[in-house]
Amino acid sequence: MQRWSATVMPAWDFDAWRQLARHAWQAQVPPAALDWSGGAGASLFAAPSVLGAPEVKAPPRVTKTFVELAQVVLRHRSEARFALLYQLLWRLLGGERELLGNPADAQVLQATALAQEVRRDTHKMKAFVRFRQAGADEDDFVAWFEPDHFIVDRVAPFFARRFAGMRWHLLTPYRSARWDGEALHFGGGAQKADAPADDAQEELWAAYYASIFNPARLNTRMMQQEMPAKYWKNLPEARLLPGLVQNAGTRVREMAERAPQAPRRKIPQPRVAATPATDSDAMAALNRAVQGCRACPLWSEASQAVVGEGPDRARIMVIGEQPGDEEDIVGRPFVGPAGRLLERALADAGIERSAIYLTNAVKHFRFVRQGKLRLHKTPAQLHVEACQHWLQRELALQSPSLIVCLGATATGALLGTKMAFSTLRGQWLSTETGVSTRISVHPAWVLRQAEGSRREQAYQLLLTDLQAVRERADALHASGV
Repeated sequence: MQRWSATVMPAWDFDAWRQLARHAWQAQVPPAALDWSGGAGASLFAAPSVLGAPEVKAPPRVTKTFVELAQVVLRHRSEARFALLYQLLWRLLGGERELLGNPADAQVLQATALAQEVRRDTHKMKAFVRFRQAGADEDDFVAWFEPDHFIVDRVAPFFARRFAGMRWHLLTPYRSARWDGEALHFGGGAQKADAPADDAQEELWAAYYASIFNPARLNTRMMQQEMPAKYWKNLPEARLLPGLVQNAGTRVREMAERAPQAPRRKIPQPRVAATPATDSDAMAALNRAVQGCRACPLWSEASQAVVGEGPDRARIMVIGEQPGDEEDIVGRPFVGPAGRLLERALADAGIERSAIYLTNAVKHFRFVRQGKLRLHKTPAQLHVEACQHWLQRELALQSPSLIVCLGATATGALLGTKMAFSTLRGQWLSTETGVSTRISVHPAWVLRQAEGSRREQAYQLLLTDLQAVRERADALHASGV
């Protein structure tokens, strides 16, 4: 069997891989006869380039789903990614048209796992990049980051949108990106010494971080899960963590021994939540109205009502059950442990949290006290019914194209169905106004599963539903809806 070689340069470039894969398929070179590489360490005795193989077929046509998957997988550092994608392409064009819809297929599972790792790395880069002022010019900033995968070209547009008003450089060991205020430019890799070690704002940020650190809520396992130690070296607050963690026990004892203080009234007057739902006058008015709601007893114990958050007329609306302990304090939906897990799942599914509208069926936190803790308690039907008016107002103002219901309470509040939630999970249903609605599990339920395979399986249920929503949203966008 004639062997051929295919060298992708640069190693993360989809167009470079597509040119080689398309020519290989037109020449009917089977996967077993093709040696892929990312351009590093090419052998003098390598097989001839596949671009020299004679073509015998017309150019292939592939689905948008495969193209999107390939664009993400090629950002992974695994050398096996090139051959894996070509094997999937060969099978798709060989008659297995529904291949990517089979999550049990070994190659599909492998490609999906690579894509999830890239998306997770992308999410971490967005969360843990720190831009520092460079020199005397207050508008010039530089950041250093060490990604696990080839994601600079994927993430740089995000920073260009977020920090459009300043000039910045994003440096990594393999590639750099520069925003001049108008356009992005890419270049070669850099060294950590090329980025400033600190700036004038570091001490101010460190003082603020130390002041908001709550030793009574310290959970080092969860902290390291959300902010792995490998990112600490580039974070200004990281140098404080060992001392804050070490002294947490002493500080908690001091807090417990402190003389009691007379409690303040929970809600001295109706007030606006810490972060308004949107910038529109209608949503701001709704927010104020919800703060004064007394339709059920929950308002008397909760700190405040928590309304939705997101852009006006978001294409996707996500509905949960009720705010939790952290949401009740902060005044924003999905900022606690379940919210952080949801944000991770959204990132893995390719959905930006900032592009969707997040809310809950019930607007006040229902809880029971256990010592100093406030533990979640499922809302009763009377609480759901009392908030039905507010949920309908949000639906009318947002007018989403797609809805995601997280858990049984949200599903019942929106659709009024009495069917078992286990039967509905993973299904597409329609509201009375015809809006397609995906029924999924609540991230809090995922966190209640035992760590290990059971929790991962539960997480995959949530992720699968969000991926289905993203695919349908892309289809609606492509059709101009």
